[in-house]
Amino acid sequence: MKSDIGSGIKPFRLKVLEEAAPLKADVVSIVQVNVGKLCNQTCSHCHVDAGPKRTEIMDKETFDRLLHLISRSQDVTTVDITGGAPELNPHFRYFVESLRKESDKIEIIDRCNLTVLFEGGQEDLAEFLRANRVHIIASLPCYLEDNVDKQRGKGVFEKSIRALNVLNDLGYGGDHTDLKLDLVYNPQGASLPPNQAKLQESYKSKLFSVYGIKFNSLLTITNMPIARFLRYLHSKGEYERYMALLYENFNRDALENVMCRTLVSVDWQGKLYDCDFNQMLDENGYALDRETIWDINSFEELNGRTIKIGEHCYGCTAGCGSSCSGAIVDG
Repeated sequence: MKSDIGSGIKPFRLKVLEEAAPLKADVVSIVQVNVGKLCNQTCSHCHVDAGPKRTEIMDKETFDRLLHLISRSQDVTTVDITGGAPELNPHFRYFVESLRKESDKIEIIDRCNLTVLFEGGQEDLAEFLRANRVHIIASLPCYLEDNVDKQRGKGVFEKSIRALNVLNDLGYGGDHTDLKLDLVYNPQGASLPPNQAKLQESYKSKLFSVYGIKFNSLLTITNMPIARFLRYLHSKGEYERYMALLYENFNRDALENVMCRTLVSVDWQGKLYDCDFNQMLDENGYALDRETIWDINSFEELNGRTIKIGEHCYGCTAGCGSSCSGAIVDG
């Protein structure tokens, strides 16, 4: 398999293989769906290379095939919708409504960048998410305005705070509600996230005392050395230092709980991957052997598969670990 990093630092991948191979999936309970790369933001850490000029968008036929497979897969309990800004896909609401009609118990997650609530045509988006009891996982990489705007664009912090106020007013983020609102922290640059529990305390204190904002949990996610963030590392001359940081903090306990064991990732064309990060490395041979959603009859057929790994897997296994649900182990 071709390396996505191409640095020539061979011990990085060798150690992952020695510790993990063969890494096997358990029961697939989470289907993560990347509905396209169109986004109203262009973030410096984005591993998807999403932005306003991207044209990749999942079509309705692909959504319908996903709905069919999910209805046939008894073990799937969560559908995690991401992008880009997933809400900008014209079939996003159709997909969410269809999932909710299919099952009252399935957890539907929307990976929301918050500012999309103020895009044209999205004026009722927050109410739509509430009506369908969608779990919102929202990007807010810091509680300081300068840091957020530096990473995500000028004015993003102010819009994000307004969006969080809107969601709170609708009942999201409270202690006694099933309307879950979680926030995501990404480091500003080539460093590991701090302790998730301690940082959550700081977020909750600062956001409530200054802005009156409540949320449920903070998820710390390591920046992955692929796509836009990889180019950033090379431009700053920090690639080798960052990879050494990940390598030196490799944690076997985190490896035992990586998200790819219970998750399968679907791209905008219906191609299948072990995770969203492998999806972004498609040209390096990371698609599953059963390549698309048209090659399977249920997601249960992917249980027990061998997971494809590479140097970027250090992003999920360093320190306390990292997954789409935050840190993997306590630390």
